[in-house]
Amino acid sequence: MASFENLSRLRPDSKAVILENNASEFIKTRLNDIGLIEGTEVECVGRSPTGGISAFLIRGATIAIRDEDSCKIVIREVIQNA
Repeated sequence: MASFENLSRLRPDSKAVILENNASEFIKTRLNDIGLIEGTEVECVGRSPTGGISAFLIRGATIAIRDEDSCKIVIREVIQNA
């Protein structure tokens, strides 16, 4: 089972697959360069205590992305069976 959201809504320790990147061209290019492209699996590894920034594990690297950018990335959350 899966749900569709945006990357900024992904909770810590949850995984998702990137469906679409609707960020500005500059941010989209930067995210593409680090491997955040359609079909990539990402995991949220943490959020800043005050909010606004989340850390994601992307292709073996931990990358911090601002919520204002990650909210423009459409994901399909991977629901893991307990």
